[in-house]
Amino acid sequence: MRKGMALLLAGILAASSLAGCNGAGGANKEAAAKAEKKASDITGKTVVFIPKLTGNAFFESAAKGAQKYGKEWGINVDYQGSPNAAVADQVSVINNAVASGVDAICVSSVDATGLDSALKEATAAGVSVVTWDSDVSDTARTLMVSQGTPDILGKMLVDMGADSLTKRGKDVKADKIKYCWHYSQATVADQNSWQAAGEAYIKKTFPNWENVAPDNYYSEQDAEKAVSIGASILEANPDIDLIICNDSTALPGQCKAAQNKGLTKEDVTITGFASPMSIKDYCNAGVIEQWGLWDCQVQGAIGCYLAAYVAAGNQLKVGDKLDIPQIGTVEVMPNNCLVEGAATAEVNNGVVLLPERTIFNKDNMNNYDF
Repeated sequence: MRKGMALLLAGILAASSLAGCNGAGGANKEAAAKAEKKASDITGKTVVFIPKLTGNAFFESAAKGAQKYGKEWGINVDYQGSPNAAVADQVSVINNAVASGVDAICVSSVDATGLDSALKEATAAGVSVVTWDSDVSDTARTLMVSQGTPDILGKMLVDMGADSLTKRGKDVKADKIKYCWHYSQATVADQNSWQAAGEAYIKKTFPNWENVAPDNYYSEQDAEKAVSIGASILEANPDIDLIICNDSTALPGQCKAAQNKGLTKEDVTITGFASPMSIKDYCNAGVIEQWGLWDCQVQGAIGCYLAAYVAAGNQLKVGDKLDIPQIGTVEVMPNNCLVEGAATAEVNNGVVLLPERTIFNKDNMNNYDF
């Protein structure tokens, strides 16, 4: 587990994300004023914890955290997934879980809508559905445990790139910075929302920057393809300044491609989201200056707790606060925190945000074991 998570962007979370999370159905002053809820009836519940794909450091770490906390809470967290990041594979896992009689499902979706039908059938069968990391349609799940709003995460990605460029002598306000995005695929809701928010932030803050690949580069969360796509980016754009990898498979793949080509952080700036352990060798080798993430172990654990809580027959409304043992208090917020204009059902529907994110570099990366 983490040894000392550094709190970052705390002011941004309070001033930016919360300001855009108003006006959804189910939100009212009475709910917002309720005292923290405490649950004691989740013991014995079984939650199937589903990643986008197995074998990835981010998802393996999240599963480790979910199972660790689950044991302390008395719930069974069953980690099930596929090594392929495919809708069909996730649907198969979901259907098998429902058929086996589990109480709840906690899933990170590879597609914004591709799992909707299977998850609605799971709900109809009495299985509670929570998403984490990457969402589905808000009508196909109860709660979503998100790492942050698109504005927070898009800005974080761009700012890490800008800071790294500055450290290698670039004037990010005056120079014509050539950049691109490399991530999993066009159908992943969370990564697309970060990219869109990041693009808007770049246009406003760094209008001199040039996106050399407006259609983006995608490597489908395939580790080998992430390296080959990373290599093709460098071949097609030998003068590129910045590559933003908002995906935990794309980032190590891009770093590997740069290393294979003999490039360092002085030649090209690479940044993005991935677990510290999956990138620190590249940092030690001088390939990358900094990257970021959040505590995926806590995120996975919160998702499983909420799934078991709803499965136990409890209800949550927007504004309700829930005390999660060993983690702390979380608050249910409306769906428009993540998707502008999204409605929120009266009961058991909404978003829970993680309170913090972390930037990793050579000075702090060894303080974490995920």
